This record gives sequence, structure tokens and C-alpha cells, in this order.
Amino acid sequence: MFQRDISPVCYKLHLPILSSLFEGLHKPVISIGKSVNGSPLWVVEISDKPGQREAEPAFKFIGNVHGDEPVGREVLMQLAYWLCDNYLKDPLATLIVENTHLHILPTLNPDGFALRRRGNANNIDLNRDFPDQFFPINDDINYRQPETRAIMSWIKQEHFTASATLHGGALVANYPWDGSRDKRKQYYGCPDDKAFRYMASVYSQSHYNMSLSKEFRGGITNGALWYPIYGGMQDWNYIHGGCFELTLEISDVKWPKASELLVIWKQNKMSMLNLVASLVKTGVHGRIFAADTGRPIPGSLMVKGIDSKLSASRTFGDYHRILAPGESYEVVASMEGFTPKRTRIMLEREAMNLDFILDPDGTNAQTKPLPNDCGCDDGVKPFLIREAYLWMYLLILFFLLALYVLFRRRISSRLARNPPKRPVAV
Repeated sequence: MFQRDISPVCYKLHLPILSSLFEGLHKPVISIGKSVNGSPLWVVEISDKPGQREAEPAFKFIGNVHGDEPVGREVLMQLAYWLCDNYLKDPLATLIVENTHLHILPTLNPDGFALRRRGNANNIDLNRDFPDQFFPINDDINYRQPETRAIMSWIKQEHFTASATLHGGALVANYPWDGSRDKRKQYYGCPDDKAFRYMASVYSQSHYNMSLSKEFRGGITNGALWYPIYGGMQDWNYIHGGCFELTLEISDVKWPKASELLVIWKQNKMSMLNLVASLVKTGVHGRIFAADTGRPIPGSLMVKGIDSKLSASRTFGDYHRILAPGESYEVVASMEGFTPKRTRIMLEREAMNLDFILDPDGTNAQTKPLPNDCGCDDGVKPFLIREAYLWMYLLILFFLLALYVLFRRRISSRLARNPPKRPVAV
């Protein structure tokens, strides 16, 4: 894998050397599980605070899902090297490292790679091994492959905003749905179709020539329209993890010559960087708080007209909602035991920060809504709001007390000049 001290023409995986690239960072390389033959599924986390929870979006790249498509693993290692080498030197690298948690799994199928075949050691296609929304295949966990189970457990542990798997054999950015209810080859869009088309276009238009494709308009395609598949990782991520995943075909040749690897990396470099950076540069980001305590809560976020619910994190109550820019949206935050709040936004090309403060049910809303009446704020720290209200009440009380003292003084002055007449009894 493109070690610095070896020729970049070898197809060998040298993940342990990555530790030396992350000086000062804690545990950058971990294993999320093992393959059928016991090979560790190594993951590299790139962040200024790896291993720590932050109110930041998380992105994952997965390569080599199919054993006979090794291009992704090579390109992902190059991405890891480039980000480490250019942190604090290149603004895009610095933006990604300091504002996201990027996870890179270079090879999901090390056994298939060693055997030079599509499936794993059991000859199972891992991209057909996930539970499917349309047909009850792969529902028996006892028959699920260890590589698949590792991914599913990983998704439950991490709060991923978006992800992408890298494949070979075509040049296109594929988005959900991957299949249709009646198994016909047709355009079958998911609830967030506009957002996915935007994400796919970010990758395609940043690529050397993907957007110039004659087969796929703009270099992007709906999976079910291209060719339907069932049991895929892409749809499962979106449904069960709230993770917006793309399937990226990054090379027309599945197993290119090793001498061509650097060229393929350079052609995909800006696409990969811009895709991750888009989590920070666009969309709606914020946190959900309880009005009575000021603490973050793991509420849910929905957008009117889009049948998709996004959950905020349990640690910080933060959410990161991918939406196509240039449109108006009605955003609703809710949680059991709290009164939902909503607001309408106009999302431009830049990201928007939108916090929500939810009032508990059955109260008189002691915490007042903000001026836009959505209980959201643009930069004010919600945990300071109650303190701000307290100071406001004290100021009003002091003002009223001053008026009272002034009034008493004026009354006393008038009484001194004009003593009241005593009543006369007749």
C-alpha cells in the first residue's frame, strides 16, 4: 500500500505503519472485527481528536468490498497519507481534520482480495449480505458473514453522517435506492433523493472526467435504474444508520496495472476531499437542548415533505442534516416528553447552524422561545439562556423598585407642602 519507503507499484496492505503517521494522536488504527479467515478489519480514524466524541459530523470510506476490486484500498491509503502530510499546510486538509471525524476502512474483504475473487472466503458477495427493505433475505443473523456483522456493529457504535464505498469496473457515483419493490429496472428514489443527487454530483463534478460520462448523465445514477440489487450495504446504511451512503465506481478497470494506481488516485483526490468537506460546508447543523435543564438531549429531526427521521447524538445532542442547497425547508425537532418545535429556513450554498431548545410537555414554557419562534438559535449557547433570563428578571425588579422609591418620595414631598385636611364630623 504505497509505503513511503517502497515503490507505489505493489498491491500489498501495510496498515501497521500508519501509526507512525499520526504522531501525537491516540489510537488512530483499530480493528472493527475479523474476516472469515481471521484477518483484522483495520480502520484508520483521522481527526485532531481521534477516539474522542465531539459534536462534529463523522464520515467513513470503505474499500475492497469485492475482493477483485482492489483499487479502493489503494486510493484510500493514499488519502490517509495525504491528509496526514498536509494537515496545517493545506486548508482543505485542515478543515477535514479539525471539523470531522473521518474513518477509513481500506479493505472489507481481505480474504477475497487474497483469493482474487469477488466474494469472501465463503464466496459470498458482501454487498448482497445485508438485510433488505423490500425482500426478507439475509434476515437470519446466523447466516450473515462476519465482515457484514462487523459493519453492522460498527454503525451502531458510531454516529456516522455519511459514507461511501469504493468499487471498480465503471466510472459513476451511485445513490439509493439500489433496488425496487417490484424488482424492475427503473428509477426508484429514496426520500432524500435530492440530497443524494447533490452528494453524488459533488463527487462527479470534482472528478477528472466522471461528469463527462456518455453512459451516465452527469456521471451519477440511481442504483435501481442502473441495475437493481438487494441486500446491499448502501440502502441498509441509510435506513438503519441514518447514514447517507454513496457507491462510488472509481475505475473502469477492476484490477488495473499497479503503475496506474497513482493516476487513479490523482483523478479521485479532489472528489474524495470535497465529498467529506461538504459535510461541513453545506447542510444544517446544530444541537437539541432541554429548556428546563439546558442540557443536550438525543432528539429527532425531520424535514417536512421528506419521510426520513434523523437522530441527534446522545452525548452532545448534535445533528448534521444533509440537504440539497438552494431550497426552503421546514425543519422540526422533537423528542418524547417534549413539545416539538419547528422553523422554516432558506438553505443557501453555505452551511447553516440551527439549535433547538425544547420545552417539556405539560409546562407553561418557562424558557421563552427565541425571536424566530422556533426555539432555535444561531450561536447563543443554550446552557446560558436561563442565566440570561435570571439577570433580565433582576434588572426589571431593580427598575420597579427604583420607580417605587421615586414615587414614595414625590408623595412625601406633596404631603409636606399640603397637609391633608382632617374630616369634620357633623
